Amino acid sequence: MPERLEIGLKPELNDPAGRGLVARARAYLGLNLERARVLRVLTFDTKLSTAELERVRERIFTNPVTEVGSFLPLAGQVLPEFDWALWVGLKPGVRDNEGATALEAMADVLGRGFAPEEAVYASRLYLLQAPRLSAAQAETICRELLANPIIQSWRVYPRDAWDPQRGMGVILPRVELKHTPKVETLAIPDDDALLTLSQARHLFLNPADLPVIRGYFNDPSVRAARAAVGLSDPTDVELEYVSQARSDHCNHNTFNGRFHYRDVVSGEALEVDNLFKTCIKEPTLQLAAERDWVVSVLWDNAGIARLDADHNYVITAETHNSPSNLEAYGGAITGIVGVYRDPLGTGLGSKLVAGMWGFCVGPRDYDGELKPALHPRRLLDGIIEGVRDGGNKSGIPTALGLLNFDARYLGKCLVFVGAIGVMPAVVAGRASHEKTTSPGELVFMCGGRVGADGIHGVTASSAGYSEHTPAGHVQIGDPYTQKKMMDFLLEARDAGLIPYLTDNGGGGLSSSVGESARLSPGAEVDLQKVPLKYAGLDPWQVWISESQERMTVAVRPADAEAFLALAAKHAVEATAIGRYTGDGKLKLTWGEDVCAYVDVEFLEKGFPQWEFSARWLPPEARGLAEPVVSPPADLSGLVLDLLDSPNLCARDWINRQYDHEVQGTSVIKPFVGRGRDVPTEAAVMQPILTSPAGLAMAQVLLTEYGDIDTYHMVTASVEEGLRRVTAVGGDPDQVGGVDNFCWPSIQHHPVDNPDGDYKAAQLVRACWGLRDACLALGIPLLSGKDSMYVDGKLPGRHGVIQRVSGPPTMMFSATAPVHDLRRTQTLEPKLPGDAVYLLGQTRDELGGGALYGLWGHTGLNAPRTNFEQSLKLCRAVAAGLANGLLASVCVVSRGGLALALARMVMAAELGLELDLTGMATDKPLTALQKLFSESTGRLVVTVAPARLQEFEQTLDGIAWSRLGQVTKAKRLVAHDHRQTALDLGLPALRQAFTRRFGKLI
Repeated sequence: MPERLEIGLKPELNDPAGRGLVARARAYLGLNLERARVLRVLTFDTKLSTAELERVRERIFTNPVTEVGSFLPLAGQVLPEFDWALWVGLKPGVRDNEGATALEAMADVLGRGFAPEEAVYASRLYLLQAPRLSAAQAETICRELLANPIIQSWRVYPRDAWDPQRGMGVILPRVELKHTPKVETLAIPDDDALLTLSQARHLFLNPADLPVIRGYFNDPSVRAARAAVGLSDPTDVELEYVSQARSDHCNHNTFNGRFHYRDVVSGEALEVDNLFKTCIKEPTLQLAAERDWVVSVLWDNAGIARLDADHNYVITAETHNSPSNLEAYGGAITGIVGVYRDPLGTGLGSKLVAGMWGFCVGPRDYDGELKPALHPRRLLDGIIEGVRDGGNKSGIPTALGLLNFDARYLGKCLVFVGAIGVMPAVVAGRASHEKTTSPGELVFMCGGRVGADGIHGVTASSAGYSEHTPAGHVQIGDPYTQKKMMDFLLEARDAGLIPYLTDNGGGGLSSSVGESARLSPGAEVDLQKVPLKYAGLDPWQVWISESQERMTVAVRPADAEAFLALAAKHAVEATAIGRYTGDGKLKLTWGEDVCAYVDVEFLEKGFPQWEFSARWLPPEARGLAEPVVSPPADLSGLVLDLLDSPNLCARDWINRQYDHEVQGTSVIKPFVGRGRDVPTEAAVMQPILTSPAGLAMAQVLLTEYGDIDTYHMVTASVEEGLRRVTAVGGDPDQVGGVDNFCWPSIQHHPVDNPDGDYKAAQLVRACWGLRDACLALGIPLLSGKDSMYVDGKLPGRHGVIQRVSGPPTMMFSATAPVHDLRRTQTLEPKLPGDAVYLLGQTRDELGGGALYGLWGHTGLNAPRTNFEQSLKLCRAVAAGLANGLLASVCVVSRGGLALALARMVMAAELGLELDLTGMATDKPLTALQKLFSESTGRLVVTVAPARLQEFEQTLDGIAWSRLGQVTKAKRLVAHDHRQTALDLGLPALRQAFTRRFGKLI
């Protein structure tokens, strides 16, 4: 018989969750709640006896010191004066991590297992003391604060309808699919029929692919082979498989496409064939061939580079935009735990040592007329929480991240997630970066079970957001289950039991088995053997579901028993669902019935390139120009305004929630300085505690430069990544990069996307910038990802639907080994009397910069990068760090020199006395230009007086200027031609920096 357990803090204790709800209701909705208490609710759908239920209540679920727990309603006990009771729980089929963990804990305590149909469901009961709250307002609290209707249900109980004996009753979100699984044969007599089918099933097939798909299934030899196994026209399993494999998300059709590029002003016309090949693959392979520290790139789940003589590091980054846009928490936690599986599934498997994040959302205080799926404030809260739980509960440190607000992300947010792992160079006598499948090996699925969550994830990600976007692709990640699976697979790796493994991410089994079957080549899988969360799924759903926490592993038959024994040791489910063959066929069955039979090479050839018109209109032709301004002599107020701006102010309320110390490897942490409250230039960790080698990592996002020219946006981003890892002690000659492109739709349509050809030209120019920067700076791309269709159709006033396209965005991540951790450095000056130097030349380059953005201008002069000078600068700084010459190193980036100096003062809690008159510039500049130019290739360093001559001798061929010195006075003072340009005290700087979001911590 189902039973409900309620658990809450004792009435005399403060309820932080309740107080948080009161604060959010006031801040977000303008509703005044007098008090609130929150009860955890566990509903047991089990066969436990009364004695067993009482035992688990006492032993597991109730802390006798701080909590009360009862199988009777607690509302009258914890808040007798409540006026409303709001219940919120997950919908049937949504992953319930808390309930699943509760069931596992009960099994441990009781020493007994549970039948597949037994379950525990977790929910919350919110008790509100708010006599003036209306029923409509109570509904609003549920809908806007407590629940997301995509994955959760709620019920509202007014006090006068509350039964004190029965309470909320027993609510069981069981999945009951009264459906017999079946395989459908789908006739596709012509392209129109296939297109109609694509639209009805949310396949998002490209019209250019339709003739190829039909041609294959109508080929006489193919039909004869299919007839031999009982098939004729394609099945739903096969078409779903083709759609996910051909999605832009999986196949990168845009980057592999052909662009007809034309400069509208000059008339220059070019045929650009395959951006991935010409701008990413070929440059990376060229650089890798010249650098023995590059171990593996471009083919596996992540890139691999050498950390030290005995270890390699693994890195990747991707996005989880579409799911997060609909369900922020679920999308973000699925994104972070999903990207963790990529390094785990790279080579023979790596241990996760770091996570990274980047969030691009609309303004947090947005109050305009457009109605996105989630308000940016609620969206950001959910994303932050999802990444927090995904990292903290996985035992993986979250090393660093970034946040960017822009109203253009209202249409679709961006959630970047990155992961770094380490692996021995050799495992069980094999090179750890090599793997393959062979005929006869068993196909194992390990970890979680398959459900309907995650259906059409990759295809939905290959389209913009609208009211018709399917919600089935939203999932909830389970870091606990995944952590157990990771530990199990690493032990199996070390035992030599794994010849091949990969993750079940986008496309689920269809991707992991479909791709690994190309190596054998061929595979047979019985989908009826796949462990399911609940019965009733059709075979096509089992095949493409993206349910989380799963890996596909090849195991030799002779090792199967040992493999299963290790799985049992770690309490991880591992099931043999098929075997790899050598016949070149992918054969899927549902028991005895064949439901798919295709050539594994079918999806690798014969499909046409997607084609795009790309029309470039230079910034001058778009009317961009430098703004005409007459600034005051004292520019102090501008510095304070920039420090208070949303994209430059303190956002440490986010990173403070993330555990960066969990594995004890952090060297330079997310925040530095005396108060540990100024963001670092880059993070450094010691991933192998028995090795002296460190690893520096940094992220860069310079979206605003793209409003002028995406070429310069990308070149500046790559160059800044190099400077950031160099600034903390990384080797500038061993920098690896990861590019993450997120772009609005580029297919031109005169009505739906009239500027698509301009966005396509922006993409071409961005890729050219990536190619040129990486080749010039010697940075191979270890990994990368593209996520297109950053667009949304949002309702506004009077029912008007508006298209909102995100700005062209490229996040660049850089990594570099730190050969001597004793020589790492941070940005804050260390001692009064040290000299302050600006290295690099300053130019009139405020275009796309933070200052112009503050004024609502774009400008024209975006920073243009001198690759040769930047590389020479970074090598000189690296040598200076190695010789102990530099006491601090600060990167000049957004906000220019002024913001760099302000950060140094805040971090050091010391002063700077500077004279800008002799700054190294390309021409005479005003004080405003000197302070707020965002020219690349610049670093501010401090040097002890005794080392000045030695340091200056290392700067041959580098533009530099000695600006002044560090002082005891806690002031930032700068003069230019004997006029005071800046005079700011530390309290004013800190107040401006922390004012906007400081109370969120």
